[in-house]
Amino acid sequence: MKIFHVITLADLGGAQSVVLNLTRKSIEDGHQVWVISEANGPMWDQLPPQVIQIRIKQLIRNIQPLKELMVLYKLRRSYRMHAPDVVHLHSSKIGILGRLAFPHRKIVYTIHGFDSIRIAFRKFLPIEKLLKTRAAKIVSVSHYDLNNLEKEGIKDNVALIYNGVFDVKQKISPRVHDNETLASIKALKESGSFVVMTIARLSPPKRFDLFCEVARKLLNEKIQFVWIGNQRPVENVPSNVICLGEIDYAYRLLSYASLFLLLSDYEGLPMSILEALASGIPVLASKVGGIPEILNTRNGFSMENDAGSFADKIHRYKDNPEAYTQSCLDARMTFEESFTIDQMYQGYLKLYHQINKGS
Repeated sequence: MKIFHVITLADLGGAQSVVLNLTRKSIEDGHQVWVISEANGPMWDQLPPQVIQIRIKQLIRNIQPLKELMVLYKLRRSYRMHAPDVVHLHSSKIGILGRLAFPHRKIVYTIHGFDSIRIAFRKFLPIEKLLKTRAAKIVSVSHYDLNNLEKEGIKDNVALIYNGVFDVKQKISPRVHDNETLASIKALKESGSFVVMTIARLSPPKRFDLFCEVARKLLNEKIQFVWIGNQRPVENVPSNVICLGEIDYAYRLLSYASLFLLLSDYEGLPMSILEALASGIPVLASKVGGIPEILNTRNGFSMENDAGSFADKIHRYKDNPEAYTQSCLDARMTFEESFTIDQMYQGYLKLYHQINKGS
């Protein structure tokens, strides 16, 4: 089967992780895969060498009408040249452009967090409604999004497929090359500190401000807060907070974490939480998007964004070793039962075969 994966940005985020995971599995399965995205970005370096890359320099985050016309032209030209059996769109901007450029009967469109449209960029919601029939399947990554799509009248061609991740305990990838970074986080763990880790971009919806507020409430405890993913140096943080910057294959550092923390204003189904569960690390996270469908009080908690509540839960995990150990086991079990890459891949492969057969 010939498969297009099309995504707006080639950075490293949740949607890009899904693209990387699906392309790897598809290549292993003998399919031919193209990835179409912006011209530059770290995602390109992590694609399997068998993937055919189509880089579009006019494809950017911001909307510029002349550039969007050029993107549409290049998408249509790519389709004519390669005649894919399936076109899989990821992210809201390319979800619009792709549904205008490609035949709707060939399209799978995954919405990686409907609140990014429904709440954060609501001005695009009418366009989503207008184009709702311009895809063979629209994929929701959580029941939460599925229900909200239905409330907005997007329901007749919608499917639910949970995100999945590779087993990070078995996956072979390059080691973290920054010896200084690795040594510093190893030292924290070996010193007996309870390490609370976040892996996320440093952007307003990811609530670094709340992360620091939680840390301040635990200044007198032997608890260290570690943020991975800041693109620039961060100043004026509490003394128990360190920011390690962007790190390739950051999931490898989860083995040095005691607890994973993800604070957000909105989410889809975060890959970082699934990677933490796969590592056997309990999770505390904001009660948004599909997160409450993942965390069940045994493997972690989803909570309202209140610093005191998060600080209290962290303190309880630290001071109850027996309960903490059981939570680690439950975290790993959640991953194995519901969120493996194979489960996600088989869900999408079924859709791909349905589309290919029906086209």
